[in-house]
Amino acid sequence: MNNVVNLGVEELIHDQMIPEFKTVYDLTPDSVLLSQEHYESEVRSYPRRFPIAIQHAKGVLVQDTKGQTFLDCLAGAGALPLGYNHPEINQEIINKLNSGVPYQTLDITTPTKDAFIKEVMDFLPAEFAKESCIQFCGPSGADAVEAAIKLAKLFTGKNNIFSFHGAYHGMTNGSLALTGNLNAKERRTGLMSDVHFFPFPYSLRCKFGLGGEAGDKASIRYIESVLHDQESGIVKPAAIIVEPIQGEGGAIPASAYWLQQLRRITEEQGILLIFDEIQCGVGRSGRNFAFEYAGVEPDILIMSKAIGGGLPLSCLVFKKKFDSWNAGEHTGTFRGNQLAMATGAKALQIIKRDNLVENALNMGARLTEKLLDLQSKQACIAEVRGKGLMIGIEIVKPGATNAMGEPLADPQMAARIQRAALERGLIIEKGGRHGAVLRFLPPLIINEEQIDYAAWAFAEAVNVSAECASE
Repeated sequence: MNNVVNLGVEELIHDQMIPEFKTVYDLTPDSVLLSQEHYESEVRSYPRRFPIAIQHAKGVLVQDTKGQTFLDCLAGAGALPLGYNHPEINQEIINKLNSGVPYQTLDITTPTKDAFIKEVMDFLPAEFAKESCIQFCGPSGADAVEAAIKLAKLFTGKNNIFSFHGAYHGMTNGSLALTGNLNAKERRTGLMSDVHFFPFPYSLRCKFGLGGEAGDKASIRYIESVLHDQESGIVKPAAIIVEPIQGEGGAIPASAYWLQQLRRITEEQGILLIFDEIQCGVGRSGRNFAFEYAGVEPDILIMSKAIGGGLPLSCLVFKKKFDSWNAGEHTGTFRGNQLAMATGAKALQIIKRDNLVENALNMGARLTEKLLDLQSKQACIAEVRGKGLMIGIEIVKPGATNAMGEPLADPQMAARIQRAALERGLIIEKGGRHGAVLRFLPPLIINEEQIDYAAWAFAEAVNVSAECASE
């Protein structure tokens, strides 16, 4: 392994280079972090878990203001499919600026916008794209979620929306109402009403005490029974919104069977099915879109994060028969981000040209194999799961159970592992129940050597943390 801890930016950008653990990294706050702490609101979150200030970045590597190099397996929470400062993405921005393209154009047509739309449609399953249209929303995924639920209610004339335990759809009024995490809601009032939550298939913590295929069937039966029960107290919804792979909920993939049955139910009941692929879409799952594993199509597909190639952009693609908007009925100033459309189109071209969806599948399998080997040696790892380069490792207290007889989550251990990984040059995210799931979301360009380093650094972090816990 190459030690690049104190190299300059020109050497840092060599994609094959990775950090090397020799001593534990220095994570004491420097002047930049202390300045941020002084000026920025208490709402800041990532700097509390990652006390580093990024000076340079390229590919999957970031270098902080102390000259320390980190392998980033967070990638802007999945928003950087090609990693940092991809030369072709950078050049695309330069070319567009030099050509005189405006930064944003509301929803006025431009050749840049037309090219982006065609790239998106080409990236989608052909049958779905053929029957669909695109809607540009504001720059964030939450903006697109708001538009999707508004469209579903408009088309159906109904107000109810079904969501799922563990779901994450955003932090705006409507999207937060659809989100499962109670910590984000406990000091909030007046969120969107008429939202009902149902169990998401989660074998380790199955609400029916079954897990696996039996748990999937019980979940589907429960949803279907509520819709058929005139005494359920729950009115038929306008839509059901679901992440084919839950992200912030803990990298939990829904099975093909479960998604197929959900599609059947919504078609039979005249309910719109919304797939939120803000995080799991655009190649991350090892498919262009995660719903392709199930061989079904949504009525409305939500995209953001990676779809802009690293710049802010969100959009919906939905079947034309549901396009019931009046002109100007849903707008947003920054829905015409021309630079994001240019980088998004270029990113899709690169992903296809360089077979990065296949790379995500292969590198994810390589990492998963190493993590499963670690699990066999460390009792604190209850489960390794996910698809492609969207992987979660659930951390528990060995031998302990909660009131439901499930493995007892250990968020303190998860936090120690995350910190120990950072001290060894590896950036990973936390999430899931009680924040006890460690998550890998690296750029799709990650290679074998970098995957092997990530697995090594994570194993070191787990081993060190487990030893400390036993003392």
